[in-house]
Amino acid sequence: MSTVLAVSFELPFKAPYDWTRVLRFFAGRATPGVEAIEDGTYRRAIEWDGASGTLCVARHARKHRLVVTIEGDASGYAEALAPHVATMFDVDADPAAIGRHLARDAWLAPLVEAAPGLRLPGAWSAFELVVRAIVGQQVSVKAATTLIGRLVVRAGRRIDDHPHPGTAWRFPSPAALANADLAQIGMPGKRVAALQGLARAVASGAVPIDDIHAARLPAAALADARAALLALPGIGPWTVEYIAMRAWRDVDAFPSTDLVLMQSIAARDPSLTRAPAQRVRTRTWRPYRAYAAMHLWNEIADRAGGVRGG
Repeated sequence: MSTVLAVSFELPFKAPYDWTRVLRFFAGRATPGVEAIEDGTYRRAIEWDGASGTLCVARHARKHRLVVTIEGDASGYAEALAPHVATMFDVDADPAAIGRHLARDAWLAPLVEAAPGLRLPGAWSAFELVVRAIVGQQVSVKAATTLIGRLVVRAGRRIDDHPHPGTAWRFPSPAALANADLAQIGMPGKRVAALQGLARAVASGAVPIDDIHAARLPAAALADARAALLALPGIGPWTVEYIAMRAWRDVDAFPSTDLVLMQSIAARDPSLTRAPAQRVRTRTWRPYRAYAAMHLWNEIADRAGGVRGG
């Protein structure tokens, strides 16, 4: 891949934009070898229509814009990549409107005030995200990151002569992951089976999960996508809602069985310990429940001085 080829463009956003917390979220979940957060910049290896490259995203020093640079052959697809990157970094959100709505709730008002520009970080690929979600079941974020790194080395592809050592690996394709030898990789056999079953379903086209955008789909089609994903072994409601939030951009998705979210709600009202009762309480957050989840996760992460939730 040549570093001579490079194209830059800017993506405007409505202020405020909490770039620091967006980077913190991505950094805590970055796939080793594929993604890296360095000097205030998000960087990852990409492939678009068969062309390889590197995506770099940083906040403009003065303007309300993100600066995007595409290096390598993929730079020839900058125009097509722009909306994809815009979605991934949630630049089209209206933080004032979202904040006004959520701040009507006494629980959320102080959280919105503390992080008024909080965004809903997306994903480069829904497949990558669901792989991480499966790998991360019942383990910590740190442990999931270690396992994902092993998967990349086992089933991914190293990029020759890559200019950025921290992003010199291509994430495994669905077909590659489906056929990889994952013995002794550190995951229970049932989870490995679920992971490779998902990969086979995506590779065959039986369960399409990429190129889905909630705002561009009828409600029935989005419901069908949820049902198809949920029907796969090893995929539960939490995973489906998490994918809907971050990859499919359903801003009202809410992983109601998430342990951190449930604990956060119960701490505010001890009578609400079960998910059904909590779902009733959170109805007033609609149609922005995904942002409410981000605020609750962010509160815990702020207190812990690191990454918790999501």
